[in-house]
Amino acid sequence: MIEGEELASLLPHRGSMLLLTRVNEYNLEERFLCAEYHITEDCVFYDPVIKGVPAWVAFEFLAQSIGALYGIRDRIRGEPPKMGFILSVSSMKIDIPLFCLGTTVELKVTEISSMDQIHNFEVTAFLEGRKVLEGKLTVMDVTDEQIKSIIKENN
Repeated sequence: MIEGEELASLLPHRGSMLLLTRVNEYNLEERFLCAEYHITEDCVFYDPVIKGVPAWVAFEFLAQSIGALYGIRDRIRGEPPKMGFILSVSSMKIDIPLFCLGTTVELKVTEISSMDQIHNFEVTAFLEGRKVLEGKLTVMDVTDEQIKSIIKENN
């Protein structure tokens, strides 16, 4: 189990943008990770009107789970965590409208293909063992140089 400061060291996200509570299981050889996020009022996406977090936000939870998988890989290589970008979300199926305050979302990401900096994942979210969301995420690793270039172009 990975949580707290150790978990934070795997991802470039900080403060309210860190949207994982813990990593429960991972396997770099089989390219999967299981994590969870506990919904609190401190979540940057928490909406007091609906007393929860819209279910579509789970794709950010899942993207951070992918980031944690690569963060573990990078730590083993002696490298710092890298930023990544969600390029696409496809085959999305969400069975609930929101994650209620106090619930814990269980997350599973499995890499199904990879080419250069582009990685495709099957992703799933569960509540109390019931699948409530599934889909595919395509993400891209970015280098520090690429990030600096993007920031420069947008300033």
